[in-house]
Amino acid sequence: MLAIFHKAFAHPPEELNSPASYKGSSKPKLPEETLQDFLSHHPQNTFSMTFGHAAVLAYVRPDRPFSLNQRLFCGFEDIYCLFLGNLNNLCSLNKQYGLTKGTNEAMFVIEAYRTLRDRGPYPADQVVKELDGSFAFVVYDSKTGSVFTALGSDGGVQLYWGIAGDGSVVISDDLEVIKAGCAKSFAPFPKGCMFHSEGGLMSFEHPMNKVKAMPRVDSEGVMCGANFKVDKYTRVNSIPRVGSETNWVEWPSH
Repeated sequence: MLAIFHKAFAHPPEELNSPASYKGSSKPKLPEETLQDFLSHHPQNTFSMTFGHAAVLAYVRPDRPFSLNQRLFCGFEDIYCLFLGNLNNLCSLNKQYGLTKGTNEAMFVIEAYRTLRDRGPYPADQVVKELDGSFAFVVYDSKTGSVFTALGSDGGVQLYWGIAGDGSVVISDDLEVIKAGCAKSFAPFPKGCMFHSEGGLMSFEHPMNKVKAMPRVDSEGVMCGANFKVDKYTRVNSIPRVGSETNWVEWPSH
């Protein structure tokens, strides 16, 4: 999957952007170039949507109806979700949220997001922590311009993020596309963490602890976009709950 968001709609940690990206021979690409790279990797079975200059979402249609790490894309009421992986407790989650048995993981994530945004108060970390399985997802709310991303903690699914040539945020499970599109300004998305465009990055496994940027050096010995890990010795002051529709969860910035 691939998601690209204009810098005005997503505010990732500053440490993700590496000055080394502009000193080497390979410079970060523009979003449209990265999208073309992603589509060219799978020319027969890709799908993409563009939301003006605000966002781009793309995914590779699954080769088989059922797989260990399924790829899903759904949209409902101006909310769109890219989902990779599986939720082991999807049936019980659907029942808890009053959804039908046939609701897939992407549609469930959209409903969970709508619940957080509109009907709280629920702590977002608790909602994501209830998801049992290997998963990564990206939600884009085109009505409010909000971005919400999370990666499971078991390591069964990989996700990466970086900074494009125009400052846009790029999120994908395709490491080669991320490397080519973001040069040195990329890093693995931290496991057991979630990111919201207004509230920043936090751990849903350890919500009382801050997420700290750690220096990352590539195989050439060059400083790259930082890795992010939970700082078990530094605690946040409080965990705010759900806010208004336009700022549905006010996480501490890191």
